Amino acid sequence: MRQWTVDAFASAPFRGNPACVVEPFDRWPSDAWMQALAKENNQAETAFLLRTPDPARFDLRWFTPGMEVDLCGHATLASAHVLLAEPGLEAASVTFDTRSGPLVVARAAGGYEMDFPADPPRRTSTPEGLVEALGVTPVEVWAGRYLVAVLADAAAVDAVAPDIRALESIQGEAGEVGQVIVCARADASDDVDVVDRFFAPGCGVDEDPATGSAHCILGPLYADKLGRATVRFRQVFPGRGGDIETETRGPRILLRGRAVTVIESVLRV
Repeated sequence: MRQWTVDAFASAPFRGNPACVVEPFDRWPSDAWMQALAKENNQAETAFLLRTPDPARFDLRWFTPGMEVDLCGHATLASAHVLLAEPGLEAASVTFDTRSGPLVVARAAGGYEMDFPADPPRRTSTPEGLVEALGVTPVEVWAGRYLVAVLADAAAVDAVAPDIRALESIQGEAGEVGQVIVCARADASDDVDVVDRFFAPGCGVDEDPATGSAHCILGPLYADKLGRATVRFRQVFPGRGGDIETETRGPRILLRGRAVTVIESVLRV
């Protein structure tokens, strides 16, 4: 059985967010086996695919090293890239049935376009302990699936050095505990609109390099702030980072990005 490691939301190797994608199954292995492999891979997510009668439709599940998750953008992009670029599936798009409903990934100029559910956040008060955990006072705080801490400027986003263990227990009005986005408008000289980072100790990932699900929240937030549907983001994980473009369309959001295969391996289990 083959497995691929793909850098998602990246135009070159060793950027973006690596995800492992396992060759599609004809029936699901046990949850314990998938969790053990995800822990062995030790990437933010390992994606598992199940074939269906439709060659361009698959069931998809995502596991971090510590748990199964309901939504993962970068591992969905990586899965589509493996199916459309590696075995050479002759299709314009691929559909994944997931815990978050059907997710469609289509070929696009220079990369891929993903159709995801939007998660417009709501303004909220600053949860107790958030300022101390981040080491910086947000200008605004919003809540969707994750907390969003809007900072004063791009330099503040780059400088954040949170207390990860303290962040692990903070939730406020967000849907999930211990998962916090920090963001700000990019500098005027930058070629993107917004810079951001994502800390997720609540699901076993201290900091994620490029996060599709976070931009399901940020896309609608900054579409409203900027007064336009399309927003360009750079997730500035130190040493890697990834580029994600969003286009908000009512209850849905399009996430655009590239992917690069860096490893093809054979599982001996």
